[in-house]
Amino acid sequence: MQKEKKKTVDYTDDYPKFTPEMKGTYTILVPDMLPYHFDIIKHIVGRRGYRLEVLKNDSRAVIDEGLKHVHNDTCYPALCVIGQYLDALKSGKYDVNHTAVMITQSGGGCRASNYIPLIRKALKAEFPQVPVMSLNFSGLEKGNGIEIDLSLLLQLAFGIFYGDTLMTLYNQCKPYEKIAGETDRVREECFAEIKKSFDGKAYKKYKKIIRRLIERFRQIDRKDEEKVKVGIVGEIYVKYSPLGNSHLEEFLLSEGCEPVVPALMDFVLYCIVNNINDTKFYGRTKKTGFIYSLVYKYAYHIQKQIIKIFVEDGTFEPPHDFQHLRRCADKVINQGVKMGEGWLIPAEMAALAETGTDNIVCAQPFGCLPNHIAGKGAVRALKNLYRDENIVPIDYDPSATRVNQENRIKLMLATARENLKNRRKEP
Repeated sequence: MQKEKKKTVDYTDDYPKFTPEMKGTYTILVPDMLPYHFDIIKHIVGRRGYRLEVLKNDSRAVIDEGLKHVHNDTCYPALCVIGQYLDALKSGKYDVNHTAVMITQSGGGCRASNYIPLIRKALKAEFPQVPVMSLNFSGLEKGNGIEIDLSLLLQLAFGIFYGDTLMTLYNQCKPYEKIAGETDRVREECFAEIKKSFDGKAYKKYKKIIRRLIERFRQIDRKDEEKVKVGIVGEIYVKYSPLGNSHLEEFLLSEGCEPVVPALMDFVLYCIVNNINDTKFYGRTKKTGFIYSLVYKYAYHIQKQIIKIFVEDGTFEPPHDFQHLRRCADKVINQGVKMGEGWLIPAEMAALAETGTDNIVCAQPFGCLPNHIAGKGAVRALKNLYRDENIVPIDYDPSATRVNQENRIKLMLATARENLKNRRKEP
């Protein structure tokens, strides 16, 4: 009896790819995850001939579009991102035959590394001709994204440093401004200065640019009063994205608080350090660990220089020192815990407590198990270390109403205001 031939599966890709020839004619849609940073990144990448547009649509229609195409047990950020893409493509603003979408991927064990197949599946139902691009530095989706060289990498890194500086300065001025809207005006002027700096080699004159940003915000006329400071930590998308966190920063400002948002560069350094730690914990090659250690030393050196400029000026609280964050993590959790934002969340909560921000919103997407463990699961250990720490974990998902989220935060703020009142009474 003749043996039946073994059937082979055809794995030929059947989805549209973004090719280098498309970059001058295609509009690339990017989800609004980082309002400060993505506008700078858009300018940097645009200088290479790419036409990026950061999406600002954030109505309930976006969530409803996501729910049509993504199971509601899937991570909430995926639902938001896919809903934002589909809502934009249906708006009539774009030529869908000359439009692509792009998402960043960190390359870790988080489901964010697997968003691309999910996005393709959703688009295939209505816009099968739209390519899905990836911006990543971990080898995912090779040949289907922006062409990256060392010069662009440096510019993107410094774009993140500038975005972090702008975010830090804005949040320390906005709650105290005497003339309404002045902080927003200065921010827009600083955006223009930062973008202009990339016409040359912005990374060679970064100290001058950072000093200039501090000087511009220092000139804002501010009230001399103490306000409740509220730190925002958690999963990276809901920590930064107004769509993902129901405009959390705006809500805190409306409540008379000062939002304290950790730097994006901390997450970048966290990803780099995890690759170094992999050689110790998970058997990754020492050569790979060595390369990442060189990258880490350079990026950390720049961060230290920026902190030094803040300290020398003395007007504003500087961003966290990443080595200090790592020491804070060691008090609570092992640095081998790296799924999602892993050890970075308790590290940021500890660092916030040590720098006078006892009140913290821990923003968690409903479907993000790693962040529930490393975030909500670390609260008791943190409160044992810092007895005055006032932490409220908030779940963000399609069924959670903004009113319920804000009411929970208001309860935390009531405690925060009482603690502030008691501190003022102390000698």
